Amino acid sequence: MPRSRINGNFIDKTFSIVANILLGIIPTTSGEKKAFTYYRDEKDPYDRSFILYNIGLIHTSNGEHTKALEYYFRALERNPFLPQAFNNMAVICHYVATISTIEKKESRKNFAIPTGENRPF
Repeated sequence: MPRSRINGNFIDKTFSIVANILLGIIPTTSGEKKAFTYYRDEKDPYDRSFILYNIGLIHTSNGEHTKALEYYFRALERNPFLPQAFNNMAVICHYVATISTIEKKESRKNFAIPTGENRPF
């Protein structure tokens, strides 16, 4: 078994244990507990890939692009045939590059050396 697969199983098992403890401590509704049960019992990597993809969508809509990319990568590890994950990753990269370019232009404007009549000395 590949090392990444072993680590993934360890992380999933650890998450399940911690989540079970938290569900016992934190007041939750029966619907939330039922949703977690469905998530925890999901063993098919194909189905899990869509869960991870959807979590990536949530992070994207919240503006948490780094987290979103992590979930898209995890979804693609389980199902490499998710074109929508590739598309969303490309959109995020394009958006971040555009914002970076705009910020660079803005910082250049703020530090421009005045010439002519605008010179303070």
